[in-house]
Amino acid sequence: MAAPDFILKLREKIGHDPLWIPAVRGVVVNDAGHILLGQRSDNGRWALISGLLEPGEHPGPGLVREIFEETAVVAETERMVSVGVSGPVTFPNGDVCDFLDIVFRCRHVSGEPRVNDDESLAVGWFPPDGLPDIRPKDRESIHQALQPGGSVHYEP
Repeated sequence: MAAPDFILKLREKIGHDPLWIPAVRGVVVNDAGHILLGQRSDNGRWALISGLLEPGEHPGPGLVREIFEETAVVAETERMVSVGVSGPVTFPNGDVCDFLDIVFRCRHVSGEPRVNDDESLAVGWFPPDGLPDIRPKDRESIHQALQPGGSVHYEP
């Protein structure tokens, strides 16, 4: 996956120094209660749909954009699930990033999932009790999103 243009322009100025980057992830739930996942092309692992926000982009609309770009699914955000930090992450080229990770529960509006860009090898719906091997962080986000009440979790 290529870095967005705005990241590349920043890297021209600051080199490999740490960047603070806002990122979003979505727990998209369809009417059957299944969760939308994508198999990432960079590591082959299944994961929640996620992406980086563009400068000035609001988190909810940015996530809806990412979901559509990656899966052709139209979704709408229902509520924020959690806010946390991932990192620092050092990439193979030496770039260092910390990610502000904002997770939303989303409702499927329309569209059948398909691989819609180069970030995924496969996409599909999975029942909560039949998820493939995913990161513990994604599993916890799904658990939180499926809980009634809607409180936001803040991860240390």
